[in-house]
Amino acid sequence: MTMMEPIARPSPNPNPSILFLRASSSVRRISSFAASRFPFDRWRSRPRFRAAPPRSADASLPKSEHDVVVVGAGIIGLTIARQILVASDLSVAVVDAAVPCSGATGAGQGYIWMANKTLGSETWELAARSKQLWEKLSESIRDQGKDPAQVLGWKKTGSLLVGRTQEERYMLKKRVKQLNESGLRAEYLSTSSLQSKEPALEIGKEGGAAFVPDDCQLDASQTVAFIEEGNKQFLSHGRYAEFYNDPALSLVSSASAQIVGIQTFKRNLYAKRAVVIAAGTCSPSGSKIWAVLGYLIVLENFNKLHLNHGVMEVGYLNHHSSASGAVENYQSLPSISMTATLDVKGNLLVGNSRNSAFGSSRQFVGFNRELDESIVQQILDRAGQFFPALNALSLDIKIGKRIRIGHRPYMPDGKPVIGPVPGFPNLFLAAGHEGSGLSLALGTAEMVTNMITGDSRTIDHKPYSVEGRFC
Repeated sequence: MTMMEPIARPSPNPNPSILFLRASSSVRRISSFAASRFPFDRWRSRPRFRAAPPRSADASLPKSEHDVVVVGAGIIGLTIARQILVASDLSVAVVDAAVPCSGATGAGQGYIWMANKTLGSETWELAARSKQLWEKLSESIRDQGKDPAQVLGWKKTGSLLVGRTQEERYMLKKRVKQLNESGLRAEYLSTSSLQSKEPALEIGKEGGAAFVPDDCQLDASQTVAFIEEGNKQFLSHGRYAEFYNDPALSLVSSASAQIVGIQTFKRNLYAKRAVVIAAGTCSPSGSKIWAVLGYLIVLENFNKLHLNHGVMEVGYLNHHSSASGAVENYQSLPSISMTATLDVKGNLLVGNSRNSAFGSSRQFVGFNRELDESIVQQILDRAGQFFPALNALSLDIKIGKRIRIGHRPYMPDGKPVIGPVPGFPNLFLAAGHEGSGLSLALGTAEMVTNMITGDSRTIDHKPYSVEGRFC
């Protein structure tokens, strides 16, 4: 991995400066805001924070000026751009090292669920607001005479959170009670009741499920395409620009040491109001955002298994909570959980083609993105424990399937970071949504936009603040 020197804090020197970004072979990583030196962290496979002297911007590059510059064209960055465009008269530029949907977003399963959220947690309000906004967007598409299923891959599947043990059964009953207390419709299903809803699913005599009929799902690629198309409608008004396959190299500061834009390989992009870093795992290393490698298997043209709902084993939530706050003690072992879903066309799939897709793995691996076929087989084996029909099939892991791999941005405290960076009022972070980027995107976009424009805030932003967590 090739590395560039990381960012230093802006110098009080009145000369304009560049705050360096760290780079890998595929993307450019914004580095630390800290000025102290730390040793290499071997298990993360990338260096910790190191200071670098500021330097002047490259005046030979072409430049453009915008009100807001967004770094990152995943679902978070693109929805932030969309919200700014529709809720204000500000202009927006989006820049990315690759193209939309090429990172964690493209490897996402698309669940817009509340079943896997915990009432009273700090992310509950954001999740509920985001789901509400997704539902409003779906309805607005329908009001325009279009089918949300065709536009977004939208489907009100309902969710099944399932367990196979007595302990998991009690956990699911408690979750159903909490969901009902929050005002959501939720129902506990015994093994026999579950059998009638999902005949292909086997959880054993001691198992059970939490059923949330109003949970939904969408297709990441279709949704990103829709959002991009909407953003591009502002091109003719001079309010939108996008720069893809052009990695951000550095933040640019003014003579007063405030952030005024970014420098990419090809140009300088100046921001009159704000720079928003929504680059997932390529966000500041000082933000303690870790790369969690997620696998999702797509079985192409697969019709051997029928599902009526989106399904997830409750153990996925256990894996997530056990990792939170314990990264320092982590070992590079994947956590394998079963997930399974159905597309709007009635085929088992995740993505745009007619496929069966199931399985999820989470592994702290730094930035290694090589396919590990043993993990693929573990995911298939795990899915077979819930769907016995799969065990009768001969599944060659090299034929008849596609593997989606994405680095999911993970925060040790289990919640995203959203807000301005202390000392840099025009610099905002919006990252760390690991496993919930699509689900939380619209609420995050609304929150960031309100911060930039100064409008009243719908939900409390303090739990996601940069300050006090790592800066």
